[in-house]
Amino acid sequence: MAAIAAAIVCLGLFLDAQGGQRNQPLQRAAERSLAGRRGTVVVVDVASGKIVAARGMETARRRVTSPGSTLKPFVLMALLDAGKVDVAEARICRKPLRIGSANLDCTHPEEVAELNAAEALAYSCNSYFAEVAARLTGRELAEALRRAGLDTRSGMAGGEAEGRIAVPASQEEVQLEALGYSGVEVTPLELLEAYRRLALRKRKGAEARDAAVFAGLEKSVEYGMAHSAAVNGMKVAGKTGTSPARNTRWTHGFFAGYAPADFPEIAVVVYLEQGRGMDAAAVAQPVLETYSARRSKR
Repeated sequence: MAAIAAAIVCLGLFLDAQGGQRNQPLQRAAERSLAGRRGTVVVVDVASGKIVAARGMETARRRVTSPGSTLKPFVLMALLDAGKVDVAEARICRKPLRIGSANLDCTHPEEVAELNAAEALAYSCNSYFAEVAARLTGRELAEALRRAGLDTRSGMAGGEAEGRIAVPASQEEVQLEALGYSGVEVTPLELLEAYRRLALRKRKGAEARDAAVFAGLEKSVEYGMAHSAAVNGMKVAGKTGTSPARNTRWTHGFFAGYAPADFPEIAVVVYLEQGRGMDAAAVAQPVLETYSARRSKR
């Protein structure tokens, strides 16, 4: 038994409470990157679905909250499935953007004024997505989000809470739900599993129809709103999300993504209390960088 334990340590792995294996370098990176922050970082092996590093698992399993713009890839996929969007068509970003009582002005650079589908995803343009999402019925949107698994326990850990997806009853509700502002709540693990499924589609080469989705996620990290997750020498795909913390003036932040972008091996989610999406991407960066460094030594 002692020899087996020693071998596991030499491999840089240890068993977690759910019987999975943790990668020690990634585990240390996750712990350092989240130090002093309230939230969670979870890294999963894309092929097996097993957690390989995690910090803040109670939050990952039990926190149910609005996911913000991390929903946009699944909204774009729903529009493509329904044949309701031309990915090459450029649309003007319109400010101010107010939907009901919510002020949802875009936060991307002012000079980014006209975007096609992939660019709108990269820059997380609320104006673009609010406009095109209105082409979906409430049921079409809700069913697309359910197909992504956003209200289904991930199975990655015991004691998971379950997300909630409402069927929007009006165009305004469709737009707010498509932007991850209201009508939908997820756990970090549910969001991670949804992105792991995207990564599996990429691995299988099943992205032809959804090429703009995958391109947008890569561009988001390359030069868009998730750029703070970028790693030299390894292409990363991912999306940020910022949404209001109810009954406070704070926001919370998400980053979800996978790497390497061309053939994903890991997927990661970061959730930060009292943060923004770009902050969550910055927390993910050292973890992704550590993975890249270890991978280059294979």
